Amino acid sequence: MSDSNKPAGSLNRRDLLKVISLAPAVAVAPGLAARASAAPHFGAGDPDAPGAPYQPKFLNPHQWKTVSLLCGLIIPADERSSSAAEAGVPAFIDDFANLRGEKVQTMLSGGLAWLDWRCNRDYARDFADCTAAQQKETLDSIAYPEKAKPEDAFGVVFFSELRGLIMEGFYTSKEGIKDLQYMGNKMVADWEGCPENVTSRLGVNYSHWKHWKS
Repeated sequence: MSDSNKPAGSLNRRDLLKVISLAPAVAVAPGLAARASAAPHFGAGDPDAPGAPYQPKFLNPHQWKTVSLLCGLIIPADERSSSAAEAGVPAFIDDFANLRGEKVQTMLSGGLAWLDWRCNRDYARDFADCTAAQQKETLDSIAYPEKAKPEDAFGVVFFSELRGLIMEGFYTSKEGIKDLQYMGNKMVADWEGCPENVTSRLGVNYSHWKHWKS
């Protein structure tokens, strides 16, 4: 999950997550993330008691700790915004699971249990109690489906679902919208497309469109 070996000019992991999050949700994760927009985003507070800390409705304390850790690992804090954990995404996930019922709850509980089982097998401790290096090694083994071992298939599906849900939660939060630097719709006299420094990083250009326009 490291960006240390990425080629110069390529998107870093956080930017890539941002691009993916703007695609149709079904293309991100056909399960949980595709349905996440139906759940209200409550951030870090309790919607039933404004200003009070959020009280988990579905996740038990150990699951809450693990989900919070995963949120911070998948979308960490950077110079522009806080992490997904600090943006209130664990509350979003908990409330989404509570609203959506058994199917989502089974996937979430089962996936978190699998993650602990896997870490206990390899390191004799739960995921939340592993070292940062052990956590990274575990997540790397299920973050890339094409490289994952067949016996890790369930973990791959779970991680894909959870990652999509975390992205959905973060980029619909105040912190995530700020991170996107979305300024809202603005009237313009002429549409020139996205800035070249952005399109070049994505490997696209407007040359064909500009030729047609002229």
